[in-house]
Amino acid sequence: MTINIKKCTFEDLGLLQEISVETFNETFKIQNSPKNMKAYLEKAFNLKQLEKELSNISSEFYFIYSNEEIAGYLKLNTYEVQTEMMGNDSLEIERIYIRKKLHKQGLGKYLINKAIEIAIVRNKEKIWLGVWEKNESAITFYKKIDFVQTGAHSFYMGDEEQTDFIMTKTLI
Repeated sequence: MTINIKKCTFEDLGLLQEISVETFNETFKIQNSPKNMKAYLEKAFNLKQLEKELSNISSEFYFIYSNEEIAGYLKLNTYEVQTEMMGNDSLEIERIYIRKKLHKQGLGKYLINKAIEIAIVRNKEKIWLGVWEKNESAITFYKKIDFVQTGAHSFYMGDEEQTDFIMTKTLI
């Protein structure tokens, strides 16, 4: 298996939208109403919104490829664009998704390692993410790689308020 991680550019906007919608749908469609899924997908992953996020110097997207096939992506935030103010010494993993058919191949670990590598180069002391309290497999994965729950915050799926656990990994 050949793994490549590539930073997204504006030329990747259509592919970013496609993989974002696909992986979010695969991950959350069963547990959420069609109405709320549709509302969230249209708000979070429309081309204008993704272009705005790609334009922000405090956010970055990375694609992961397995054997030259797009497998998923990662979105990182620093400074003021973090979804919670965790300080300038923090890097947020806002999104980390792998296509369902490619789960259980270690690809998520590659993306986590990429995020850690970037955080270390930028002298960040911690890396953190929000994970839905009902996403037990993701929570188990993060705990295995030394993330600990340090809080919680609200996440809105359409008009439904949900709880995300904040999980943090200290780097120094």
